[in-house]
Amino acid sequence: MPSTMTHPIDRIYQTILKRDPDQLEFHQATYEVLTSLKPLVDQEPKLSEVVDRLVEPERVIMFRVPWVDDKNVAQVNRGFRVQFNSAIGPYKGGLRFHPSVNLSIMKFLAFEQIFKNSLSGLPIGGGKGGSDFDPKGKSDGEVMRFCQSFMSELAHHIGADTDIPAGDIGVGGREIGFLFGQFKRLKKVFEGGVLTGKGLSYGGSLMRPEATGYGCAYFAQEMLTAKQNSLEGKTLTVSGSGNVAQYCVEKANQLGAKAITMSDSSGFIMDENGIDAQKLAFVMELKNVKHGRISEYVDRYKGARYYEHKKPWAVPCDFAFPCATQNEIDASDARDLVSNGCLGVAEGANMPSTPEAIEIFVENKVLFGPAKAANAGGVATSALEMSQNSQRISWTREDVDARLHTIMNDIYKNASLAAERVGKKDNLLVGANVAGFLKVANAMMAQGVV
Repeated sequence: MPSTMTHPIDRIYQTILKRDPDQLEFHQATYEVLTSLKPLVDQEPKLSEVVDRLVEPERVIMFRVPWVDDKNVAQVNRGFRVQFNSAIGPYKGGLRFHPSVNLSIMKFLAFEQIFKNSLSGLPIGGGKGGSDFDPKGKSDGEVMRFCQSFMSELAHHIGADTDIPAGDIGVGGREIGFLFGQFKRLKKVFEGGVLTGKGLSYGGSLMRPEATGYGCAYFAQEMLTAKQNSLEGKTLTVSGSGNVAQYCVEKANQLGAKAITMSDSSGFIMDENGIDAQKLAFVMELKNVKHGRISEYVDRYKGARYYEHKKPWAVPCDFAFPCATQNEIDASDARDLVSNGCLGVAEGANMPSTPEAIEIFVENKVLFGPAKAANAGGVATSALEMSQNSQRISWTREDVDARLHTIMNDIYKNASLAAERVGKKDNLLVGANVAGFLKVANAMMAQGVV
């Protein structure tokens, strides 16, 4: 990533590279944000002092997680919690259980979370955590023992007014239940607001499972509405087949679009007839209950095709929704999308497009909804769950959905206005970074040198 030393932002980025030379994902996340902030810092040079502090986490917690498997053999994993910024509220962000988890990925996710949470308009700061533990192939007993050991340390660092974790990759309702049970056991209090993504029977919110995918579709619809267009009648390519992808497809169907692809780590399926509600129900059972592979879809629906070890981005589409993992769209994929006439991309996963891919989208005027804006629906609804826990009430599904829809529309509007403020009209990546940063920066300056 090129850099000259003529700008305060460049100096800050060089410091990051020198301080943490091996943290490539963190470098990528900070480079994207810092580049976006250059025109703002040109307007207000004093803001560079805030940026200097913002890129360093307030606290990083790393710990050992010992547990015993079903063969009575002791295992050990590494646990993380990065409490990055609490200027506008307690740390908020998910827990990821996946073999790829390391400090760089945790820092990149926590850094992104600062801006995403700020954009939501809700009083929550940025944090993220997890472990290199892989729940796939583990029994419920093994997952429970791991979660209990993990929470035995994490409990010292979280609380409803301190840090509120949630789920992420590898952490669903089962894991949240085990984690919450151990926290309650250790603290001897029912502190409902300490974790979000809980089951409905013990303080969870309606619409939380759907929120990220629904929010991504709402954001894409708002992007198109601003151009006097809509998702209705559009053909969509979607990656992933987990929670975000499933509910993105569901909401897109409701908005009149037709999703024709879904994927997992083994490859992708393409169904030119569309993945309708009945077919999506099959995918949900396949992935959520049977924990099967997406390739099984073609055994059920004969008109569909399966592409092993391939990504769906060469398939012609009107709109793309990367909902799988980071850096899944590279420059070559972006060129395929552009050449096939793709109108826009809304990121359901965290940082799924490489910097080179984003540059191609921007150059070719492809509507681009960055993850920190387009997938903010999940954390927004987590914050709504916190509100319900604090008030000891439960909102209806319709009420939560309406609030989510309003939040996603407001995120689009605020990002669009911020882009215009720094002379980057229609560049929602710059707008989202600037809008998210300004709220946090103003709070940091008001609180002194913290």
